Amino acid sequence: MTESLLGIRDLDLYYGDAAALEDVAIDVPLGAIVCIVGANGAGKSSLIRTIQGIEKPRRGSIVFKGQDITGWPSHKVTDLGIGQVAEGRQIFAGLSVDENLEVGAFLPRGRAGKAAAKDRVYQMFPKLAERRGQIAGTMSGGEQQMLAIGRCLMGRPELVMFDEPSLGLAPAIVQEVFGIIEKLNAEGITVILVEQNVAVSLTLASSAYVLENGRIVLSGSGRELLHHEGVKQAYLGM
Repeated sequence: MTESLLGIRDLDLYYGDAAALEDVAIDVPLGAIVCIVGANGAGKSSLIRTIQGIEKPRRGSIVFKGQDITGWPSHKVTDLGIGQVAEGRQIFAGLSVDENLEVGAFLPRGRAGKAAAKDRVYQMFPKLAERRGQIAGTMSGGEQQMLAIGRCLMGRPELVMFDEPSLGLAPAIVQEVFGIIEKLNAEGITVILVEQNVAVSLTLASSAYVLENGRIVLSGSGRELLHHEGVKQAYLGM
């Protein structure tokens, strides 16, 4: 049986009186790519933000590496080994490429291996190495996404959550981003993937969950959901 790196049980999140997540339960096995599928407003980003500690759940538990981290502040969650590549990249546009990477190593976990982590990022993304002094806001969308991934890797995460990594990118760059996700996973990083390109993400995923109106309504392997009639009609236009 595959070891669970992250386990979520009975998770409820409310914004005021409105439920964003209800009774959510997912398992993220060590070394897996787990995909979360759902329409806009289904609660996918809310789930990621709750795992990261940005939102505080009303009920339920989040357990990472056997430790209950429910309600922890986001900096403690990050320092434990959970990284996030946020929707819209959210780089520091006024800082240089190198300065953005330095920010990613701010917490103790990142500082401990900063030099090696930066070398790894620059080897993975040669364009960033070439432009390490360039102001990040002047780069293309694809280059900024590479920087967002690189900044996350500076924290030396064991689990990386990608929130819509292909959003707004040209098709050729999208394929490159998915290739990077596969490579990181092959190197041992566990992945949670929230992605509008459902067909590709389910192809990559070892397991997947369908989130509708804040509730998990379907789960299975990526291949099973890819061929599920309801998923094909709702998300694949088939």
